[in-house]
Amino acid sequence: MDRIKKIFRLIHVSLWALFTLLVVLQLRGETNPHWLTLTVGVVASATGVFYSHFYLLTHYTGTRKGYWLRLAAIWLIGPLPFLLFHYKDFSLSNPFIGYYCMTLVTLVPIFIFLGWLARVTETLVINTIKKEQLEKQAVEAELYYLKSQINPHFLFNTLNNIHTLVYKQAPAAPEAVMHLASLMRYMIYESNAATVPLARELDYLRDYVSLQQLRYKNSPIVDLQISGNATACRIAPLLFIHLLENAYKHSPARLEPGDLKVCVAVQEDTLTFSVQNPIGQQATSPLEGPGGIGLPNVRKRLALLYPEQHSLTIQNTGHTFTVNLTIHGLHAPAHERKAQLLHH
Repeated sequence: MDRIKKIFRLIHVSLWALFTLLVVLQLRGETNPHWLTLTVGVVASATGVFYSHFYLLTHYTGTRKGYWLRLAAIWLIGPLPFLLFHYKDFSLSNPFIGYYCMTLVTLVPIFIFLGWLARVTETLVINTIKKEQLEKQAVEAELYYLKSQINPHFLFNTLNNIHTLVYKQAPAAPEAVMHLASLMRYMIYESNAATVPLARELDYLRDYVSLQQLRYKNSPIVDLQISGNATACRIAPLLFIHLLENAYKHSPARLEPGDLKVCVAVQEDTLTFSVQNPIGQQATSPLEGPGGIGLPNVRKRLALLYPEQHSLTIQNTGHTFTVNLTIHGLHAPAHERKAQLLHH
């Protein structure tokens, strides 16, 4: 906000310098011997009227009657600086009252209007910026809240899995703890950024798959396919984990190799992420089980992070459940992304 006020001060100084230059050129062009004193008088009256009204509108919060009385005082006193510097040029044919009335109906109303226009313009710009800042803070707070839901939700499910391994005294338990430590390191230290490289997010998913694979004795049950240049774009962190987590949660207890299919495709500035799983015998529908926060969380984050830049579709064939997520415009400049975010 201080930077905006400095810009407005610079605009004020520049415009008054330009106005003074125009007055000097006008008076010198008329070969007026008193051009210097007349210039000082015109500029003094103009700035006096302008800033008197400008700050009256800024600071006065009294009654309407009080405002009009102060405005009338500005109007009547406004010509005096000009007349003070113009006094030496008075003659019988140009009496004091004539110059006073001329200034009263020409110069004064113009700069009263300009003072009002400047005040309205600055107020509009500053209020707009303040509104955008408040909206940005609200969006950031909601995103922080949504992201904070991920950590305890993910940790709760994973610790249950590790508890099972420890209870059975499985040799894979120490390895599971190491995988969890790696995942938590990413979630705590790296996912605080607004975006992360897509390749790093995919590494996080691979770690998660490796941790879950410890529960199964079969060959890898996840068929992960990646196409395109994953290093060429960035993505909001922790955006896919709920979808993959729910694929595990709502699949049958026994899974065969390749039953879970995860596909990530990057084409120009478009990313497509899909996950498919067989449907288990749960009473609740996938992604919508009691206490689940997966799909609502993903939808809210997408609406905030990628408004009008994404599509999320769900397909249930009765045997398989497929979620397709497409995000467009991953290479949009940061200022355009921020403008869209604030607008929505």
